[in-house]
Amino acid sequence: MGLFNFFTIATTRTRTRSLLKTLRYMSNVPENTVYGGPKPQIPQQRVTLTNLRQKHKKGEPITMVTAYDYPAGVHLDMAGIDIALVGDSASMVVHGHDTTLPISLDEMLVHCRAVARGARRPLLVGDLPFGTYESSSVQAVDTAVRILKEGGMDAIKLEGGAPSRITAAKAIVEAGIAVMGHVGLTPQAISVLGGFRPQGKNIASAVKVVETAIALQEAGCFAVVLECVPPPVAAAATAALRIPTMGIGAGPFCSGQVLVYHDLLGMLQHPHHAKVTPKFCKQFAQVGDVINRALLDYKEEVTNGSFPGPLHSPYKISNDDYNGFLKELQNLGLDEAASAAAATVTSSND
Repeated sequence: MGLFNFFTIATTRTRTRSLLKTLRYMSNVPENTVYGGPKPQIPQQRVTLTNLRQKHKKGEPITMVTAYDYPAGVHLDMAGIDIALVGDSASMVVHGHDTTLPISLDEMLVHCRAVARGARRPLLVGDLPFGTYESSSVQAVDTAVRILKEGGMDAIKLEGGAPSRITAAKAIVEAGIAVMGHVGLTPQAISVLGGFRPQGKNIASAVKVVETAIALQEAGCFAVVLECVPPPVAAAATAALRIPTMGIGAGPFCSGQVLVYHDLLGMLQHPHHAKVTPKFCKQFAQVGDVINRALLDYKEEVTNGSFPGPLHSPYKISNDDYNGFLKELQNLGLDEAASAAAATVTSSND
């Protein structure tokens, strides 16, 4: 073999391997990405902290909704919601627990990844679940890193209050991770609070809400959730801070609002969930009633035999293949199966 032919063959093999490698990577990319043709020069961008700061500076309200799976992420994306919070409230509204305490970090990461696949536009914030950041700043940073690296989030949220949690927030920020704080009713602290109780209803508690919010700001948080506090307390905290406040049961004087996806859609009609749905939540729809009606209709049609009918039995077999199929069944000694197949034709002709 000549030297020229040797180099030609070697070059061809290298190009082939490169092409196969490229095709292998492309096989993991959605079809419309691979074959979709030219893309817009200015694609829709992810909401960033800069965008939020600009809205806050202009006095434009910021919207935030929880999400726990891919469909919810897509819905938030289509609605143009600013922030998607993958909240530890999944423990209650998805997993059926009475509190947010039982959910694990691994479970939260599953929810985070699912939402990240669906929500392309909103800023993605993942909750640090109970027991994953309280022990030390090292533990807190390690957990926050996993939320971003394994969960695909842009930022994390933690419930602040105790000095150790303020310290944890500062350590996470210094590690290069954006942090949202949370004061007022902090569901992870119900053991100390004695249940889901509003905060800031007396002088000492109200001052503590404002001071804790300021401490979280000084620790480097980019925003603070104010949950279940009287509107005057929320207004005071909002005025005292240079960063946005996100109200949930805190009245209209915050920089933005957040609600739980299932609550605002009216999805959960079970008595248990009716019991734990917060008083402050407005139901913007009654999706749960629609779901219940659809399931009852489905059950009825399956029971009475009207579903599936011809419209929802679309797949056909040609006459020749059908006749051959019957003969093969008979040759195999499956006469009963052949009769069952033949009866479907008789039934469809009736």
